Amino acid sequence: MKVSSLQYLVLFICALISCGVFTPLMKSLAIRLVIVDRPNQDHKTHTEPIPYLGGLAIIGAVWIVIGAGSAAIKLDRGTFQIVLTILLPATLMGLIGLWDDIKNLSPWPRFIAQTIGGTFTAGYIVSTNTVGSPTGNDFVDFMISIAWIVGITNAINFFDNLDGGASGTIAISSMGLSILSATSNQFYLASLSAILSGATFGFLFWNRNPAKIYMGDAGALFLGMLISTLLVRFEPNPINSYASFAIPILIMAVPILDTSVAVLSRIARMRSPFEGGQDHLSHRLLRIGMNRKKTAIILWSMTLYFVFFAFILSTIPFTLEGPILLLSVISWIIMFFWFYSQAHEEKTTN
Repeated sequence: MKVSSLQYLVLFICALISCGVFTPLMKSLAIRLVIVDRPNQDHKTHTEPIPYLGGLAIIGAVWIVIGAGSAAIKLDRGTFQIVLTILLPATLMGLIGLWDDIKNLSPWPRFIAQTIGGTFTAGYIVSTNTVGSPTGNDFVDFMISIAWIVGITNAINFFDNLDGGASGTIAISSMGLSILSATSNQFYLASLSAILSGATFGFLFWNRNPAKIYMGDAGALFLGMLISTLLVRFEPNPINSYASFAIPILIMAVPILDTSVAVLSRIARMRSPFEGGQDHLSHRLLRIGMNRKKTAIILWSMTLYFVFFAFILSTIPFTLEGPILLLSVISWIIMFFWFYSQAHEEKTTN
């Protein structure tokens, strides 16, 4: 299956328009059913109830565009089955997130569901030899894939704590993955990533500050499971195995940074890593005087920065991969220590 640049653009635009249209409909439904995020916990920084169900708009847009696109290009049965094995676990995770949005579950049911979903997905990927950067050992590949899928799914869920923060970051990351996949002739990954990018950009129109709707756990868990699975299947270009493993990590560098800072900060204060708090990157930027719009732009810019490193690693000569990889790691470490050093418990201001 070969997909042209125009077809990628059409998929992106269709997903963007679909999600842009579905989102206000989901907003109205959430208000009617009173499915809203109330500012009733200390770690929440909004002051008025915000409708949930934005995640359903993203899920619906992705499914509709994939279905229509598959029919339009007459996708062969084998490739369509691969697409379903990527999309179905993510959708199931999104539905569990929807249940959480409505019933406000404790963290453990979500974590157990993520682990089950990650185990199934990792098992299928390893058994079908579709791991993008295999280690050569099926058991190691299996365990790494589970850890990656569960970890990234949680990271995206943690990261969704600012108007437009998570949706903009996923839009940029998935666009980068789409371009990288297209240039390495991984057409179905490039197509799915283009659709994912379009849907999240369409949602961002409504989710940017001041947010009119949130994606909720339904959207965050769906996006986390979907992009983590796409990245497991992505096969980077570099000959250097370290660079190959680094490219997916670089694409997700900012959500990983956010989770690392928040979790280690909580552990240092003898608190549960799953307990909510004002210790994420966005909260720390707000406390030093950034407003919500500037904070979102900074997070998006950081994402672009690391995605740019992923592009460089995929195109430069072998001899330069080591120095570029080292520079990207040093950048991440500097950002980690800077954010970690910022106060974490003061009251956030707008």
